[in-house]
Amino acid sequence: MKKLLLSFSLLLAVSATNAQNLILENFDTLGNPAVLPAGWQTTNQSDPIGTTTWFQGGGSATLFPGFNGGQTGYIGANFNATTGTGTISNWLISPTLTLQQGDVISFYTRTTTYAATPTPANTFPDRLEMRGSANGDFTVIPSGGIDDVGDFGEVLVEVNPTLALTDYPDDWTQYTFTITGLATPTAVKIAFRYYVTDGGPLGANSNYIGIDAFSIDRPL
Repeated sequence: MKKLLLSFSLLLAVSATNAQNLILENFDTLGNPAVLPAGWQTTNQSDPIGTTTWFQGGGSATLFPGFNGGQTGYIGANFNATTGTGTISNWLISPTLTLQQGDVISFYTRTTTYAATPTPANTFPDRLEMRGSANGDFTVIPSGGIDDVGDFGEVLVEVNPTLALTDYPDDWTQYTFTITGLATPTAVKIAFRYYVTDGGPLGANSNYIGIDAFSIDRPL
């Protein structure tokens, strides 16, 4: 299996005047139930499997609005990906993208606000992984439960890897990734995995997250 090597840098600014944008997905018009943009797919490998996968975010005024695109302008995931107390492994997978050395992947993410008041406070930590496969259209998609990662064996970054209470940002925060290690243009898929142990409606972890403004830029 090919290895997709990327270097991670947080909050790396890429000037639009010095880069070619290859894809920009704001997830603004998914609807409920969600109709994903062309080429995107989801798979819920949680145990036990719950009632949600990924969905249009911000559908209630009590939920945070998108980074851009208004109240519902992002894609969301929550604790109902499993039932009772379980392990959440909820995947959002990009279409095949042809990427090369130096391309910069970026996205924004956040969880609900950490606050003692108003109640209820956010006391349920979240975690998000970004993974990559360099097998393009031939990528094996996870299908075998919580431990199956398919061809997405390489973790590119984890947001709040230790499930600390306040380490997942509660304001929209940009993460960026610069591709290295690809000698020639390569067919790639990028996957987001909402991965939370001891999650679910009765678990100690998992609340609600959003992803917005997924973008890939090629510096000129």
